[in-house]
Order: sequence, then C-alpha cells, then structure tokens
Amino acid sequence: MLQKILYNLDIALEAIQRNKLRAFLTSLGIIFGVSSVIAMLAIGTGAQQEVLKQMELLGTNNVIVQPVVEQREGNVGDENSAKQEKKKFSPGLNLEDLESIKKLVPQVEKLSPEIMYETTFIRDARIRTGKLIGVNKDYFGISNLGIVEGSNFSDLQIKNADPVCVIGYDVKTRFFAGESPIGKKIKVGHLWLTVVGVIEKKEVSTENIENLGIRNFNLDIYSPATTVLLRFKNRAVLTGKDLQSSGGRSVIFMGGAMISSSGGGNNNSGDGNYNQLDKLIVKVTDTKYSATIADVISRMLQRRHNDVVDFEIIVPEQLLQQEQRTKRIFNIVLSSIASISLIVGGIGIMNIMLASVVERYREIGVRMAVGAQKKDIELQFLTEALTISITGGFIGIILGMAFSYAIEATADIATIVTPISIFISFGVALVIGVVFGYYPAKRAAQHDPVHALRHE
Repeated sequence: MLQKILYNLDIALEAIQRNKLRAFLTSLGIIFGVSSVIAMLAIGTGAQQEVLKQMELLGTNNVIVQPVVEQREGNVGDENSAKQEKKKFSPGLNLEDLESIKKLVPQVEKLSPEIMYETTFIRDARIRTGKLIGVNKDYFGISNLGIVEGSNFSDLQIKNADPVCVIGYDVKTRFFAGESPIGKKIKVGHLWLTVVGVIEKKEVSTENIENLGIRNFNLDIYSPATTVLLRFKNRAVLTGKDLQSSGGRSVIFMGGAMISSSGGGNNNSGDGNYNQLDKLIVKVTDTKYSATIADVISRMLQRRHNDVVDFEIIVPEQLLQQEQRTKRIFNIVLSSIASISLIVGGIGIMNIMLASVVERYREIGVRMAVGAQKKDIELQFLTEALTISITGGFIGIILGMAFSYAIEATADIATIVTPISIFISFGVALVIGVVFGYYPAKRAAQHDPVHALRHE
C-alpha cells in the first residue's frame, strides 16, 4: 500500500510540475484561506489573553462595592424633596460595613477598604500630583501587587495609625532615583510619611485604564486606612470647616452623615460625598461564590444603610465573562468569513482536477489497459488534489504567521499564533483536498478505458 501511495505521489508531483502556474493559481484559495484563518485565530487568542490580563487586574475572585454619590439639584423650598430627605438617612459606606462583612459573610478570604484622595507628593524640590490610597495589609494580595522592596504594613502600624506608606514603582523612580527609599520620608499633602515598601511595576495599558476604570498603580502612594482617616481626612466626621461651608444653615450629624435643614441632603463635602470609603474590595474563596456573595452583601448593606441603596456592587468576573463571550462570537464570525476562501479554494481544486481528468483521458486509458484498477486511478487523482491542498496549506501557515506579526506591529493589536490554530488550519486544508478531490478522482476511475484510448 505504501508503495502505491509513493508511486501515485510521484505521478502527482510530475503532473504538478508540468503545470506549475496552474497548480499555483489553484492553490491560492487554500493559501489565503489558511493564512486568513490563522490570522483571525491569532487575533482572537490575543483578545482572549487581553481579557485574562484584565481579569488579573480586577481580580477574578473579587467583589467590589462602591458608593453611589448623588448630585442633587432643586429649590430650597421644594417640599417634596424635603419630605423625601426626612424619610431615611444612610451612614454611607464605612469601616463598620467592612467589619460586618468580615464577621458575617461566609466564603470571604480577604477584604480591604480603599480611600482615595487626590493630593501632591513632595521631596527634594520635586513635586507632582498623585493619589493617596488608604488600604489595609490585605489590599496588595487582593490586587495582585507584589512588594519588591521593604515590607507590607504591620498590624501595629495599622493599629496605631502610623505615618507610613508603600509607594508605587514609578513614584520610587521619580523621587528616589538611584537610592533605596526604605526608611526615607516623602511629603503627601500636609503629611510626612515614612516609606516601608515599594510595589512591583504593574503594566497597565491606557486602554485598560479607560475601559476598566482602574488606576495606574505605579503612580500611587498607599497608606493604612486608619492613618488616612485619622491624619488626613475622614468624610464621615463633621468638622468646623464643614459647618462654615453650610452657609449658616443648621446642620445635624446623624449616623456619619451630615444633614442640612434646608433639604440639601447628605453632604459632608462640596461634592456630596459622605462615604468614609471610596471602595470596598472583597476576595471570595472561589469564583463560583461571587454572584451569591454579591447578593448577600447587597442585602446586608441595604439593611445597614436603612434601606437606602447608596452603593453599587460590581462582580468583575461577570463583566469580563460577558466581554469574553462577545469577543468569542466576534472571532467565530471572522473565522467563518475567512473560511469561505477555503471553500472557494476547494471549488477551485475540483474545477482544475475535472479539467485535468478530461485532458488525461489517454493516460487513464493506458494505465487501466496495463492492469491498473479503478482504486489506483482514484488514488492517483486524489493524491494530486491532496498534494495541491497540502502544499497550499503549508504556504498558508507561513503567510498566516507573517500576517499575524504584521498586524501586531502595525495595528497595535495583540496576536498569538498557537499550535492548535496551525493544526486546525492544516487539518481543514487536508479535509478540503479530500472532499473536493474525491469527485474528480471518482469520475476519472469510472471512465471507460476503451473510450479513453480512442479519445483524441
């Protein structure tokens, strides 16, 4: 059997060499079809990798709670709004919510607050604006931020609200170039903080910052939440400045919220944000619990906030899974469109092979006259069709990889060529050769040898 295959392969190669240009033009459909499929799969795999990176940035097991800060407008004498304001008040998102979740919600592995203030960083006559982030020691593990120098906050530092900080990698390069920042001080707003650690450089693209609403972690300074609330600012605490900003109106402090008698609503700052925390990040033990725990947290916070839904809960995994499904459908559509050229290539192979059968009636008759069986004739023409298809497949693979790298270089789109995409493309090219080469081979084998010898 192997000898027959090799013999027919030799005949097929000889026939292709006699008509090199025709064979090349015939294989163009396969070449461009395979290259298109590989390029589309590479784009799809690259997009999939981007989604996985986004999931890593947001945390696959995380549930995020954010306050909803409403900006209210209306007349001072609006009776309806005044009545609505008197109904229920909320203390806003605060550290007590965090402790309640920690104690009462099951399957919670870690959780951390996030308090964010825009301020200035100053050291050695260098100044720049940046964000001071109040967190606890679990924050870096939840956010997949490794500490490359120094250490995390200690329990004692958090308990005593010590003026310490962990700085982003870019903060180190800008303010502590050529030296170790550990143990040195940097002024953050009006506070001098001692650096105890440096987080690893985290690659965050501009696209992810815009699409996911995340920050550039490398540019931030992190301090214990207790330090930020005690030494910097606590929006849940009423100050003399807040009283002055009320413009002489009577102000009541209730449950961490400042209530204006003029019907202005909760307002502890000019922007109406009375929440002690800007974010609460909960890491669950397994992603399968994310949706359930999000629902439990929602119900708990609603009760704690006196049935005022002044928060929103985000499950990153659900958002990213939806994006992943959308991209998968898009990639299937693109690959399907690219596969059309493979079918066109198969039709081209069938067309040329049928023409080749007509041209080689005499050759078929001679082979059958000297003892060749119908199966031998079928194998001969099928081998020729497969040779054209497989050769086109190999060229298409090389061209597809070149296309993928060119797309990544010119269009700034991540592409990844995987062995499975090459295997699938080559397998499809092989199937196309068999399917579209079988009918011409069958037709050649069924030809009458006597008619073949008399032809021409």
